[in-house]
Amino acid sequence: MQKLLLISLGGGVGAVLRHVVGGLVLRLVGGSFPVSTLVVNVSGCLLFGWLAAMFASPKALSEELEGVLLIGLLGGYTTYSTYAWQTVMLAEEGAWGKALANLLITTTLGFAAIWTGYRLGTRWFGS
Repeated sequence: MQKLLLISLGGGVGAVLRHVVGGLVLRLVGGSFPVSTLVVNVSGCLLFGWLAAMFASPKALSEELEGVLLIGLLGGYTTYSTYAWQTVMLAEEGAWGKALANLLITTTLGFAAIWTGYRLGTRWFGS
């Protein structure tokens, strides 16, 4: 029960961070392309990869903290459901080029960020 409570608290913090970071990016960049969602997803992937490397290393912290950070915090922070919805809405509006660009850019940068975060983490944590 305590583990579930901690994960839910992490998720709440992640959701607030998503709102803050997304809003900041939107104010800085604006526009009709969902850049704020892209920034949240890619930064979340980078951090997820880095933390995953930490939890796979000999210096790993507790399994509870792994759940709080990876499932809770980053689960609440990243916005793949929002990304998918915004992509569908772009397509529904006839902005097929933007929809395809969002699909390709977010997917490519997300995978690249996970890979980069994991590689940086394995160097940092020695796994």
